[in-house]
Amino acid sequence: MKIRKQIYIEPYQEALLKRLTDETGVSEAEIIRQAIDQHARMLKSITPRLSAWEEEQNFIADLMKQGSVPGGRTWRREDLYDR
Repeated sequence: MKIRKQIYIEPYQEALLKRLTDETGVSEAEIIRQAIDQHARMLKSITPRLSAWEEEQNFIADLMKQGSVPGGRTWRREDLYDR
């Protein structure tokens, strides 16, 4: 079962949609459905794992608790750019 939706698109999107239907032989509605599915898959694949970020934050917090390195740094920030 499909649900009817009415949407507004930009004129360039209308031209693109028409071109895609001509090139693929797929209906405008099917192209829009496929685009929604593809967008949802893309978002799902790039959604970061919250636990990974929490682990990273804990790791950094543990490093910061250790304090400064004894004797301080032996390098300058500018030295990093000379590599």
